[in-house]
Amino acid sequence: MSVDAIELLVSEELTKLELELVELKRGGSKGRQVLDIRIDRLDRQKVQVGDCERASRAIEARLDAEPTLISARYVLEVSSPGMERPLRTAADWVRFVGRRASVNALALHGRYEFEIVAVEGEAGQERIRLRDMKGQEREIALADVTDARLAFHWKP
Repeated sequence: MSVDAIELLVSEELTKLELELVELKRGGSKGRQVLDIRIDRLDRQKVQVGDCERASRAIEARLDAEPTLISARYVLEVSSPGMERPLRTAADWVRFVGRRASVNALALHGRYEFEIVAVEGEAGQERIRLRDMKGQEREIALADVTDARLAFHWKP
């Protein structure tokens, strides 16, 4: 079954728990599929172990009730998005204005680290303003971003 159908099911279950789907990765083998799910809280508090447990139980119950979506033998991993949280939607970018992000886009000709300055434009036409390490600002279309994650650096 498609990842889209599984993603829809997972999102529905998480919404009931006031959680959101940040990332879903599907891997493993045909005989033992692995679903790696990253969640966040809608109230913007930190994800706790209990949140992962509740999400795991709800998702597992729903997947088990709909056996055509995934093989009977699967591994479900539910966790927080981590320090290097993916940025997928315009709302993600708005939420993290002022933070640093590692951004990959064709317009940038590769992956670079920037501070998120602003998100502007109407839905579907958003543009992201970014500031590089030298203080230079750039603007790119959100649609042109192929991958972006919050940047994390250990401080001594």
